[in-house]
Amino acid sequence: MGKKKFVFSIVLCFALLFVMAVFSISLGAKRIAFAKVIEVLLGNDSESLEATIIFQRIPRTVFGILAGGALGISGALMQSITRNPIADPSILGVNTGASLFVVAGIAFLNITAAYQYIWLAITGAGLTAVFVYGVASMGKDGATPLKLALSGSAVSIVLSSIVSTIMLPNNTVLQAFRFWQVGSIGSATWENIVLIAPFLIAGFIISMLISGYLNNLALGDEAATALGTNVVLTRSVGALASVLLCGAATALAGPIGFVGLIIPHIVRLIFGNEMGKMLPLSFLGSGILLLVSDVIGRMISFPGETEVGIVTAVLGAPIFIFAIRQGRVKSL
Repeated sequence: MGKKKFVFSIVLCFALLFVMAVFSISLGAKRIAFAKVIEVLLGNDSESLEATIIFQRIPRTVFGILAGGALGISGALMQSITRNPIADPSILGVNTGASLFVVAGIAFLNITAAYQYIWLAITGAGLTAVFVYGVASMGKDGATPLKLALSGSAVSIVLSSIVSTIMLPNNTVLQAFRFWQVGSIGSATWENIVLIAPFLIAGFIISMLISGYLNNLALGDEAATALGTNVVLTRSVGALASVLLCGAATALAGPIGFVGLIIPHIVRLIFGNEMGKMLPLSFLGSGILLLVSDVIGRMISFPGETEVGIVTAVLGAPIFIFAIRQGRVKSL
């Protein structure tokens, strides 16, 4: 029965993903009928003006799926390796660390290439993750879920202040990244997608390879060790995969928050902590969520748009508050 439910959920997610992709492609300054979008996607029209517009919009939709999926898996990994159900790249400050390094690179190193953004973002995300975990580990109880959340929030506030300090005096940097700071997928291109694809593929493969060991971690460190799991190595590899996914997505989309919190929570309520099911469903569900948020942002501000990072914050904040009020900050 559990396998049938999982297969049904995968099929449903693919169906929803296709529907939202059509919505995403059809919306814009010039709205295109859904039937026309499907006709072009099926290869039945490649010459008309509508087809040209559709081909220009496809990279944004594809990037939205990939970035959302990457953040979803990153959140699921963080929740597993920290045994903290409210862990998320934004809540733990990892997104902000990636942002700081990118903005510092623009301001002080004059970087302009997307591949440079990616390496800086991954470095910033990794160092921030290590620092937050180190701060939360201080004290007799170690890195408890609540201490991780508080440490991440505190570090995120400090890093955000540093980002603002760097950006505000420099009009060039401020102009270039004032929309990037709130998170957006509107500037996606095929070239950028090709650049981040290896990092996303590597992160997903690594996460799936260690999914069984992550299941053991949910039983506790002692039980995991008794089952033959190298706890330190598993956490380190899981953190590496999470940083690769989060850093690559953040480098191009900006610090989009709460995507890695919402979907893993929902998936865990349905399937429990089985990572072999959580990871692919988190990828698909988070891709859907980011497309939904992007569509909402474009609909409420038509013919302009509200950045997707603002919409995900509005959707995610109530869930974050609900999780805390329900006492879900206990270890998994």
